[in-house]
Amino acid sequence: MKVGILGTGPVGRALGHGFVTLGYETKLGAREAGNPKAAEWAAAHPGLGSAGTFSEAAAFGDVVVVATLGTVLPQVAAAAGPEHFAGKVVIDTTNPLDMSRGFPPGLAISGNDSGGETLQRALPDAFVVKAFNTMNNGLMFRPHFDGGPPAMMIAGNDAAAKATVTRLLADFGWPALDLGNITSARWLEAMCIAWCMVGVATGKWDHAFQMVHGTPAAPSVAD
Repeated sequence: MKVGILGTGPVGRALGHGFVTLGYETKLGAREAGNPKAAEWAAAHPGLGSAGTFSEAAAFGDVVVVATLGTVLPQVAAAAGPEHFAGKVVIDTTNPLDMSRGFPPGLAISGNDSGGETLQRALPDAFVVKAFNTMNNGLMFRPHFDGGPPAMMIAGNDAAAKATVTRLLADFGWPALDLGNITSARWLEAMCIAWCMVGVATGKWDHAFQMVHGTPAAPSVAD
């Protein structure tokens, strides 16, 4: 399997490192050819890593990862060419962050829509799965957590696409928790804001969310 990644920031480079480590040919794509971050990343991953444009990375990948700003997804899809995503699993890692009022940010898309849904509309022939949007990029590949890794929550419309992402997540060191169709991206993106708020409150950025189950206490005699 080949992987195309759109975006040369910390998330794109971290995921690219993970895919190359797992043995996947990976092309890191930028908006324009000759991007220095993409070239530097490719040089650091000789053999399996390469660099190109959004369009070249999208055409290259059997699976395509979108790791750009979450507020420009229609423009990214148009620049890459929607035809290059047809029939492919597309992993959406983004959050549509609104930084206009400072940090922690708000969401530029909220309510009855989300960035994940925006990307799915822009790529109608692709199978978009939301993942990797609620943790620090340094934890994305084979992280260590006390008590073991939490389940990464994902969302998407296609069961087979989510099964593919679930297998990839297992290789990355994460179990998956399927929240349902792509509309669930609304809540995953909101969770990113909560994640930022925890970071601001604690001064630490090594946290992730986990769903845990408990056993109700037995009722007392007085009850």
